[in-house]
Amino acid sequence: MDKTDSAEADRRPLQLRAWKWLQSVAKKLADAGLSPNTISVIGVLIGFAGAMAFYFTAGQPSGERALWFAGAFFILLRVLANTLDGMVAVEHGKATKVGLLYNEAPDRIADAVILIGAGYSNGGDVTLGYLAACIALFVAYVRTLARTAGAPSDFRGPMNKKGRVLTLLFVAVYMGLAPAAWHFSWGPGDRWGVMALALLIVCVGGIYTAAWRLRTSGRYLRDNE
Repeated sequence: MDKTDSAEADRRPLQLRAWKWLQSVAKKLADAGLSPNTISVIGVLIGFAGAMAFYFTAGQPSGERALWFAGAFFILLRVLANTLDGMVAVEHGKATKVGLLYNEAPDRIADAVILIGAGYSNGGDVTLGYLAACIALFVAYVRTLARTAGAPSDFRGPMNKKGRVLTLLFVAVYMGLAPAAWHFSWGPGDRWGVMALALLIVCVGGIYTAAWRLRTSGRYLRDNE
């Protein structure tokens, strides 16, 4: 198996790659000499920007709506960066052995910082933010562990990366658009808000996703002993 085949074998199925304009952007980036590893690092920086936008919603009442929209924008931008690095690597023959590390590590960092930033947001909860980040890392670890054991990479589950992205994206847009009266409070001391609920969903859904992947991978390995 060569480097391109190795990258393809552990590749998340994404419909975005079929979009013509995104294929055009990937080609331009490849022609410009931008490496997929550099794009991966840029994706981490975008993740930090999204996390900071969420963080500052708790202390900027006058600009809170703009910060929620900024958080949503950076989430989308990070998804594009995460898609483009793979497209440049595989479709344009720039995959390398070290690229497999860059494909995973920056993604895990960006995932974690965005969830932690959401925990500090207005209506979030710090503990739930860190817990969601840990569970998201474990979900990815289960996939990698199963592949190392000989099972196919399993990207499925209700709270896979796509599920986490859509959950945070929905809340960010909701908080940016909804009237203040719709920003409900609940939980201990009535101090949790909409984002805390989203993080709780990410935590519960992530535990279920990890358990599901362990079960399906274990079944595959037993059936193919």
